[in-house]
Amino acid sequence: MRNPRIIVCSGSVRGGSHNTKLAALVAKRLSILDADVTHLSLKEYPLPIYDGDHEADNGVPENAKRLHRLFVGHDGVFLACPEYNAGITPLLKNTLDWISRVKEPGEPYRNKVFALGAASPGGFGGLRGLIGMRTILEVGLGALVLPQMVSVPKASSAFDDKDELTEDRVSGQLDKLIEALLRMTRVEISH
Repeated sequence: MRNPRIIVCSGSVRGGSHNTKLAALVAKRLSILDADVTHLSLKEYPLPIYDGDHEADNGVPENAKRLHRLFVGHDGVFLACPEYNAGITPLLKNTLDWISRVKEPGEPYRNKVFALGAASPGGFGGLRGLIGMRTILEVGLGALVLPQMVSVPKASSAFDDKDELTEDRVSGQLDKLIEALLRMTRVEISH
């Protein structure tokens, strides 16, 4: 059986983003476990704000098509989801919406296993935004989202100088989430 192909992506493109650090850590741990990892930055796939008139006049942007093909070609996705005012980032929502508009073959969300994590300077660790992301993926897009999620509170001090998590409990939760993502993608591959 081939190794699972996993996309790892942060919903932030800000320099020094805690969620970008979390995504990099997940990519590293997945690679150690022999997953075939595609670590992507949404900065490399700029998209206009979704607007039906824009789509009607100009079609779906090429970057949305490129992302669609990437999602279709992978078995699972880890999203590091920054929290803005108890919700998800406009960047991440806009990206997911544009991908859903692509009419090329393949399903970018259905039959994919999604794992969610967040890192936030606050005490909840982005948990409120993760709840919204779960709803968008499961209800809106029909994705299979793992029940466990990881939230990294007080993210400003949660990473050491090697960008590893400093708290054993959170690090252990992340390991369990990664193991579940690999296990479920292997189940999906075998079907």
